[in-house]
Amino acid sequence: MNKDLFAQIALDQIPKILTLQDRNPHSPHYGCFDRNYWQYKIIDFPSGMSQEFVWPLALVYAHQLPNNQYYQQESIRIWVEAGILFAARSAHKDGSCDDYFPFERAGGAAAFSLLACVESYTLLGLQNEEALRFFELRADWLAHHHESGRLTNHQALIVLCLEKVSRLLKTSKWDQAKAERLNRVFEWQNPEGWFQEYEGCDPGYHTLTISCLARIYELNPTDQLQTALKKAVALAAEFVHPDGSYGGEYTSRNTYNFFPHGFELVGKWWPEALNINDRILAGLANGLGSCYADDHIVGHHTWNYLLAWQDYVPARPPQKPRPQGRFWLPEARVLIDRRGDTELYLALNKGGVFKFFRQGQLVASDTHLSLQVKAGGKVKNAVGHLVGDYPSTLQEDQITVQGALGWAKQKQMTPLNLMILRVVMLTVGRFFPNLIRSLLQKMLITGKNSTDFQFKRNFSWHGEHWVVTDELQSPSWQNVLSMGMGGDQTSIYVVMSRTFQVGQLQPWQDLTQHVRSLGAGESFKLERKL
Repeated sequence: MNKDLFAQIALDQIPKILTLQDRNPHSPHYGCFDRNYWQYKIIDFPSGMSQEFVWPLALVYAHQLPNNQYYQQESIRIWVEAGILFAARSAHKDGSCDDYFPFERAGGAAAFSLLACVESYTLLGLQNEEALRFFELRADWLAHHHESGRLTNHQALIVLCLEKVSRLLKTSKWDQAKAERLNRVFEWQNPEGWFQEYEGCDPGYHTLTISCLARIYELNPTDQLQTALKKAVALAAEFVHPDGSYGGEYTSRNTYNFFPHGFELVGKWWPEALNINDRILAGLANGLGSCYADDHIVGHHTWNYLLAWQDYVPARPPQKPRPQGRFWLPEARVLIDRRGDTELYLALNKGGVFKFFRQGQLVASDTHLSLQVKAGGKVKNAVGHLVGDYPSTLQEDQITVQGALGWAKQKQMTPLNLMILRVVMLTVGRFFPNLIRSLLQKMLITGKNSTDFQFKRNFSWHGEHWVVTDELQSPSWQNVLSMGMGGDQTSIYVVMSRTFQVGQLQPWQDLTQHVRSLGAGESFKLERKL
C-alpha cells in the first residue's frame, strides 16, 4: 500500500492554508488564518480554531515528503511562528479563544490550536518567551474548563495538550487535571468500544479520539489505556466499508471523518490496526475520501494525514477476509449485517438510515423520508433521520423500525438574531459562555421534536437480496408540499458534517406524486429491492 497517498492529499491543501493566512509582516493581523476576518472583513473577531493551521505548515517544512516544495523553506518557518504569536495575541486574558461568537471561550478551538502551536514550536525548535507564556496560560485555562455536552474527543485532546505543554515547560502542575480528564475518557467509553459524542456513537470522531489516545499511550503507556485503545480500534475496523470509504449519515454526528494516525501508532504493538489504514488507503486511491477543504476544517485531516505518513509502519500484516454474519451494537443501536456479497450498515437509532454495499460497491445510501410541510404559515421539513428512541425488532431475516418523523433543525442566523447574540455576549453572556453554548446545542444539535407523521421501515431478506418497505401514515396529506428521499440529508449542526463524498452522487428520489394521490386516511407505501 502506498503511504505517499497520505502525504499527497495533505500537500494538496497547503496552498489553500497559505492563502488563508495573513502573511504581511506589517499587518496588524499578521499570522491570522481567518481570511473572513483579516481579508474579507465580514466578521468582527478571528476564529481561534484557525490558528491550528500552523501545524500542517510546520510538518511540510520539517519533513522531506515526496514532491514537497515547502521543505526547509525559511518563509514557511517564519509564517508558522507568526501564526503562533497571533494565537497568543488574539487570545483572551485568561488564555481562551473564541470560535463562532465573541466571548464564546471554546474548549475545542482552544485545545486544537494549542496542540498545533506546541507541536509546531517543538518541531521547528523555536525560541520565543511570549509563546511559552501563552502555552502555559492556555493550558491553565484548559485544565480547569469544562464545556457543556459529552464530546470525548475533546477530553482526549485536552489530555494530550496538557501532556505536551508539561513536557515542554518541564512542569507537573497539571498532573491531576490530566488524570481526571483521562478517567473521564475511560468513563465515556461505552462497553461496546465507542466513545460518547453528544447523542451516541460517531465512528468518525471515534478515530480522532483514537489518534489522541494513541499519542498519549506513546508518552505514558498504561494497561488501562492499551485496553481502551484495543477495544476502540476493534470497533473502528467494523466500520470500514468494503470499498474503503468510512462513516456517513448513519452515524450519530453524520461525519465522514477518518483520522489515520492513531492506527499507525497502535499498529506498532498491535499489527491488526494497520489493516484499517490499508483498507482506507485503497479507498483514497479510488477517490472515496471526503472533501474537508473548507476554510474552517481543512487543518484537522491535513496534519493527521502528514503524521500518518511520518509514522507509517513498513511491515504490514496480510489483509483478513471480511467476517460474515452480524455485528450488533445494542447500546449504539447500530447494526452491520454481512451475508454473501452484501454489507448493510443500519442505524436503528436514526429510524433506519442505512448504507448498502454489494460486491464491494456502494449500491444505496438512504437518509430516510423527507417532507416539506406547510405548518403555521411556514414551510417546515419533517424527516426520519433524527436520533431518537425508535421501537424496533431484530430477527435473522427481518428488521423493523418505526416511530414519528421529527422536525428538521433548520434554524438560521438573521441580522436580528446576530445582533441579539452580540449584545448578549458583549454584556451578560461573556460571563456565562457555557450556558449560551448549551442553549445553542439544544437548538441546533441535540433533541427531537416529533411530528404527526408515523413511519414504519421494514427490511426483509429474500434469498440473495434485501427488500426495504417504507410505510408512512398521516392524519392529513393536505399540507404536504413535497416528499422525497436522498442519500446525504442531515438536520443537525455539526461542523465536520455535510462534506462532499462521491457516494452522494446518488440522485434524489422525488416521491411527491405518490403523496398527491393519497386521500384522507390512506397510507404511503414504497417497496424497494436492494
